[in-house]
Amino acid sequence: MSDNITNITIRLADLPRLPYRVRESQLPLVRKAESSINELWNKWTHLNEFSDKTSAEVLAMVTFQFAQLYYSTLEASQSLDNVLEGIEDSFDDILNADLINTARPFGSASSAAPAAPEEDRF
Repeated sequence: MSDNITNITIRLADLPRLPYRVRESQLPLVRKAESSINELWNKWTHLNEFSDKTSAEVLAMVTFQFAQLYYSTLEASQSLDNVLEGIEDSFDDILNADLINTARPFGSASSAAPAAPEEDRF
């Protein structure tokens, strides 16, 4: 898919269609978001629990639900990034220690070959 900008319209809840500019590569994501919002709004507008709410109030509740999900996912992602950075740092330390040990000059105590038994020496 190209990254050209395209003009589309989206429809949220019972509001008039809204013009929206989107990269073509993001179009499936935008349509999925539009569909998910409308699906939840439609479900909640038909619940007895929310029968006293206006369409706009239900849409506000849906908006809040998606924002809460976004921020909890963002927090989890940042936490995962921190864990992965810690693992990467540990691997770097292990690899660097290994490189230091294998990079010692020939004949140093830690890299010298073990001495041959007395009977095998010239």
